[in-house]
Amino acid sequence: MKNYTITVNGKVYQVTVEEGTTAGAVQQAAPAPAPVAAPAAAPAPAAAPAAAPASSGNQGGVAITASVPGKIIRVDAPVGTSVKAGDSVVVLEAMKMEIPVVAPQDGTIASIEVAAGDAVESGDVLATMD
Repeated sequence: MKNYTITVNGKVYQVTVEEGTTAGAVQQAAPAPAPVAAPAAAPAPAAAPAAAPASSGNQGGVAITASVPGKIIRVDAPVGTSVKAGDSVVVLEAMKMEIPVVAPQDGTIASIEVAAGDAVESGDVLATMD
């Protein structure tokens, strides 16, 4: 028998595979700190942008949010970029698919709240625009 540790979307799984057979026993033993750490990190960036649009000073007034949970693959429109409605701002990966997150209207990117590799939840603010 061989034991493997596999991480899928931030969750850790212990997998035991029997040699010489096609069936394996899968055991989910996600440590408590791993699931707690990922959600704790995600709300922090969401809290900062929520306060910033209220001030309407430095940050944009339109929030661009994640429609599904996933991982940020790349940022297509850095701060200061002029975008048209439907232009890709960031690309996130969910269920092995790349999903572009697009600008809801014409404007300028005021802030990018994520970086490549960040895990995000549905509804998290990814960027703001004016």
